[in-house]
Amino acid sequence: MKDRVEKVINRIRPAVQMDGGDIQLVDVVDGVVKLRLIGACVGCPSSTMTLKMGIERAIRTEVPEITGVEAVE
Repeated sequence: MKDRVEKVINRIRPAVQMDGGDIQLVDVVDGVVKLRLIGACVGCPSSTMTLKMGIERAIRTEVPEITGVEAVE
């Protein structure tokens, strides 16, 4: 499952990098993806929306057994 999540993140990553940020997969625990937001994403007011509406939606579409996505530090 972690490999499938990583593939989705790798597809999303270029769009996030264009805005000066990046995404790092930390772990997948009990269906919850743990991500670290890096660069311009840290402290960005739009990062929560990007995480939930963009990243989580894309991951859950490709890996339906994922129940959520959380940002960790």
